[in-house]
Amino acid sequence: MAYAGDDPRKTRQRDVPTVADTMESVIERDSPTWRDAARTTREWRNGLNRHAARIITLRVDAVTSADCIAVLREMWQTKRETAVKIKHRLSAIFKLAIAEGHRTDNPLDAASAALPNRRGDAQRSRRQAALPHQKVANALAIVRDTNAWTGTKLAFRFLVLTAARSGEVRGATWDEIDLAHDVWIIPDTRMKAGAEHRVPLSSAAMTVLTEARHIADHTGLLFPSVTGKAMSDATLSKLLKEDHVGAVPHGFRSSFRDWAAEKTGYHRDVIEAALAHQVANKVEAAYFRTDLLEKRRELMQDWADYLGLGGRTNSAT
Repeated sequence: MAYAGDDPRKTRQRDVPTVADTMESVIERDSPTWRDAARTTREWRNGLNRHAARIITLRVDAVTSADCIAVLREMWQTKRETAVKIKHRLSAIFKLAIAEGHRTDNPLDAASAALPNRRGDAQRSRRQAALPHQKVANALAIVRDTNAWTGTKLAFRFLVLTAARSGEVRGATWDEIDLAHDVWIIPDTRMKAGAEHRVPLSSAAMTVLTEARHIADHTGLLFPSVTGKAMSDATLSKLLKEDHVGAVPHGFRSSFRDWAAEKTGYHRDVIEAALAHQVANKVEAAYFRTDLLEKRRELMQDWADYLGLGGRTNSAT
């Protein structure tokens, strides 16, 4: 090529992928293992295109630690959770670039040393804002009286009554509901632990489903958004923030856990099973095959009664 008057280095440069190209390779490699591949893929692309725009079009071998620091520094102070996600995703991209022979180093390694150390804030951020269980009924009343979309309000009430995670509620479909036995069966593909989880539905939770029938649409979702799509992960958080509830959706699992421990006599195994927590001890887990469904049915009905939604007086109050 040099003899013909061309520059071999130009050909080499054309063969080196951009950061965006390598991102797509990471997505192609890892998406089969993601629980919600469509949503996670969308988050990867949207997040990096928005927050790492200054480097996304660069060749993957041309990005420096300084470039990465510039991308992360401002977010590190104001949007720490987002910054950590972007950092992890960029790191995965550069690790693949190293494996493919396009780089010899990961620029995120040096960038980490230049970012502020906020371990204390990181520790505090792991504790989700929650309400004392005595204030949960009032939070439900506050949300009920807002002008929010019906599907959003019903999703919140269902989340509280079932002590489920936000993603499990937002992705719930009518196909998962066993109306003959008042049970919500969440498939393993939608569970954090990767195991099917049966949720006994209290009379109040069944009332939520009766009301949800009025907004049922082509999606098959229990609680479709106002646009007819799956509810975004920020919808419930925004609802609570705007109504000054003082908690995040996940925090109501803590409220339920505290109530069950303080105000009821249910065994710890029953309470933990209601939260879909796995048995920590591997030997014990090998022999523990029941999901305690009927005992959990009583627990969840008592929780609804405690919140004033169950229709009967509960001694646990």
